[in-house]
Amino acid sequence: MCTTSFRSSQLCSKRAAALRSERGRGANQTTFSHFAISTNFREDQLWLKRVKMGVRSVCCILLISLLKYSSAHNDFFTSIGHMTDLLFTEKDLVTSLKDYIKAEESKLEQVKQWAEKLDALTATATQDPEGFLGHPVNAFKLMKRLNTEWGEVEDLVLKDMSDGFISNLTIQRQYFPNDEDQTGAAKALLRLQDTYQLDTQTISSGDLPGNLPFKSTLTVEDCFELGKIAYSDADYYHTELWMAQALKQLDEGEESSVDIVTVLDYLSYSVYQQGELERALEHTKRLLSVDSQHQRALGNLKYFDYQLTKQKKAESEQSAKEESKKDQEKTAGKGDYLPERRKYEQLCRGQGIRMSPRRQSRLFCRYHNNNRHPFYVIGPVKQEDEWDRPRIIRYHNIITEKEMEKIKELAKPRLRRATVHDPQTGKLTTAQYRVSKSAWLASYEHPVVDHINQRIEDITGLDVKTAEELQVANYGVGGQYEPHFDFGRKDEPDAFKELGTGNRIATWLFYMSDVTAGGATVFPEVGAAVKPMKGTAVFWYNLFASGEGDYSTRHAACPVLLGNKWVSNKWIHERGQEFRRPCGLKEKD
Repeated sequence: MCTTSFRSSQLCSKRAAALRSERGRGANQTTFSHFAISTNFREDQLWLKRVKMGVRSVCCILLISLLKYSSAHNDFFTSIGHMTDLLFTEKDLVTSLKDYIKAEESKLEQVKQWAEKLDALTATATQDPEGFLGHPVNAFKLMKRLNTEWGEVEDLVLKDMSDGFISNLTIQRQYFPNDEDQTGAAKALLRLQDTYQLDTQTISSGDLPGNLPFKSTLTVEDCFELGKIAYSDADYYHTELWMAQALKQLDEGEESSVDIVTVLDYLSYSVYQQGELERALEHTKRLLSVDSQHQRALGNLKYFDYQLTKQKKAESEQSAKEESKKDQEKTAGKGDYLPERRKYEQLCRGQGIRMSPRRQSRLFCRYHNNNRHPFYVIGPVKQEDEWDRPRIIRYHNIITEKEMEKIKELAKPRLRRATVHDPQTGKLTTAQYRVSKSAWLASYEHPVVDHINQRIEDITGLDVKTAEELQVANYGVGGQYEPHFDFGRKDEPDAFKELGTGNRIATWLFYMSDVTAGGATVFPEVGAAVKPMKGTAVFWYNLFASGEGDYSTRHAACPVLLGNKWVSNKWIHERGQEFRRPCGLKEKD
């Protein structure tokens, strides 16, 4: 009867000693002691069962916590391809949760049937208790029910039906995204909002440009979370926008666990931080109309009122002359110059493209065989001029569907986020300017990779033996690559020294997916924009024939607004091109 647990061993030892003691005192007392052990042992078993259940629950919680914090961070938000795996993980968890619900419902149904049976029995028995128990069978069954059957009901009620679900959840949790992923996805929405000049209502209602069947809306809690993430970065501009959207949806009657007082508290402070004292005061007064005892709001009310009075007094003392001078300075400060960031965002929106009709008339489409290359004499490739300076060429139907799928299949397990060397810490850190994941494929790994490399060489006429491996990239939520050069500048003399193949002379870029909205490749210096088209590739030279860098090739990948963007690129180097692209005599030849 004794179990191996420490608690049950102690109980058995004590009762065995008591039994030996009682045996020395007489048969009747021995019988009494034995009866005590028999009736109390079941209680000990139940107590031990509860302890074991408690310990198991604690262990599960600890295991989940350890997995949560010890699992390797995967930067899920930087790759839509990797995020698709999360959907199947979630689907599996839903199936597991449904199984748990069914098991609980089955258990409750058994308890319900037992309760209904006993309810009818006790209702009849209590009308004439003595008469009912006068029947010996009823008396026996009452003893049996209370001694045995109610214990079985207790076992059933205590039975934990969640083991399967908890085990599955514990296993899957190690693959869950973490706080950094949630923050990254939130910041991606804010980036899309700014780049494509979307208002919060458009994003919240899911009415984004493009035609996607999977429309989704944001709740008050979602808007509030976006505002909080912006607030944690002291980004009071976006905090105000999203807290105002949360307030709007609350005012429209949407039910939420987020209360209006909390939203107004964040909203008033974010507006104040942007110097809008009057509006901050209005929001604070509304907050106090809902909660008149809000201590922070009461303090802010006095402070904002004092600051507003002080501000108005200062404005009244300012002379008209000074005001006029200030306006002139503002006007003088506005010129035709636009910072690169604004140029980049304009091009992403399809604005600011600088191509005159005369220049555009010189762009052509043609069939290209690369000086009658044997492979393309009969089947030349379709070539289109995308831009003239720098010359950007697009090749149509240059990679097949099967080839693209094979490249994605090979790359997906290896996709990793881009890293850069941090000069302060000396460690590799994630590149914040590039929201994507990439992988490298060598020609020997699969015939498809080898064939693609050979195709690039045949079409461009450049030697790819000294080129870098094929890089495959998949962009994440709002995925982008900020303006950059592909070649090494003069201030980076050792950029590709370890390769020993010279500078990057040219770039070949495959588009392996269509993008519903956003995701263009733009060149801010010249005002060019190239849209992704599945199965096409674009090509340009990064260096002039003289070997000098062409700074007009500075380019960027716009944030993906809707869709999934897959690209692969080949960086071709100088070595091996000496006779294929002879050096020019002038700097910009």
